[in-house]
Amino acid sequence: MRLGAPSAQGDKVALSDAARRTFIASFLGWTLDAFDFFLLTFVVVRIGASFGRSVAEVTFAITLTLMCRPLGALLFGWIADRYGRRTPLMIDIALYSLLELLTAFSPNFTTFLVLRALFGVAMGGEWGLGAAITMEALPVERRGLFSGMLQQGYMVGYLFAALVYFFVFQFTHWDWRGLFVIGALPAVLIFYIRKNVPESPVWLAGRAQRMALPAGFLLKSLLAHLPLFVYVVLFMASLNGMSHGTQDLYATFLQKQRGFSPGITSTLSIVAAFGAITGGITWGALSQRIGRRATVMFCAVLAACAIPLWVFSPTIGLLGLGAFVMQFMVQGAWGVIPAHLNELSPSDVRGTFPGFTYQLGNLIAAGIAQLEATTAQRFVLPSGVLNYAEAMALVVAAVLACVIVLAAIGYAVRKERRDEAFAVSG
Repeated sequence: MRLGAPSAQGDKVALSDAARRTFIASFLGWTLDAFDFFLLTFVVVRIGASFGRSVAEVTFAITLTLMCRPLGALLFGWIADRYGRRTPLMIDIALYSLLELLTAFSPNFTTFLVLRALFGVAMGGEWGLGAAITMEALPVERRGLFSGMLQQGYMVGYLFAALVYFFVFQFTHWDWRGLFVIGALPAVLIFYIRKNVPESPVWLAGRAQRMALPAGFLLKSLLAHLPLFVYVVLFMASLNGMSHGTQDLYATFLQKQRGFSPGITSTLSIVAAFGAITGGITWGALSQRIGRRATVMFCAVLAACAIPLWVFSPTIGLLGLGAFVMQFMVQGAWGVIPAHLNELSPSDVRGTFPGFTYQLGNLIAAGIAQLEATTAQRFVLPSGVLNYAEAMALVVAAVLACVIVLAAIGYAVRKERRDEAFAVSG
């Protein structure tokens, strides 16, 4: 399959129709997966009132979702390496859509937690599948740009969640359950994938070899690359802490500490999402020239400088600017990740390695929102309101320091391979 051809610009490579359709499907899959996840972050307070639980207790549902994502990444990644990327991707999207719908009918808090744990399994499978099938379909020269675009499906999902939250609570009488009914809509994407997305050409080229691999090939491959595996998991833990630490409790901070209405909360969240989307695409493209790790470190330093503007600004306008700048840098660092993890991955486990290491990092960082919520209980304002701003600032500052250190260590672990084509095996 011809993935690209020289374009009119000469030094650039145009995408084939198949590669373009594959990217669209993977982008939408990740967008809608994130949309379903972020719906919960906007209604933590409402769910707590419904079940008689505190904010810290409800944020455990977020922790539980993140903790279960590695299981999905391992399960669906193993299937993808053995049997192809396309069909497992469709199954995964159907599963997370169904679980989102069932969440709307949770009769009690225990059932709600169980469903969010199962949703985490499905959510964990999607990213690795979509990233692998996309990166294997792209020309080498376009990975940086499309990596940034693909990863920002996460923040487009956040944007959609903010918009749905605004319209539901401004113009309807639905409670939080209505959001999760809407969250079942991603299942429609399955029909597009089935009709328009081909199997990964890299996987097809090595199909016979992959089908002949012994049952324990996955464990053997991971053990053979153990230092790389451990490093990437720790690196992804720091990046996940940075992302979730700046996002998951943000709406609660605006609602509880600043006392903002759904309209203002949604508006500031939308501003943050636009910052994230533009940052991810911009820095993803630049990383093709300046390097993946250099991009991550630079963005983390600037994010640290933005902390005072992000949560301590006295006016709505400055809070909006802080939200935009913070997410421009946070998701700018994340924009390199789909390409970087697939480039670091051993070729024979590319369906598993990027997603599994990503989600194991999520497991380590899973309690970040709960940590922030618990820390806020130690910083009570004179008015009696919990100081979420101070708690979030302290946790995020520590996480950003870890991101910078681990990105620097990566140079000694494995060289970047941003200009190398993906091999069928090895």
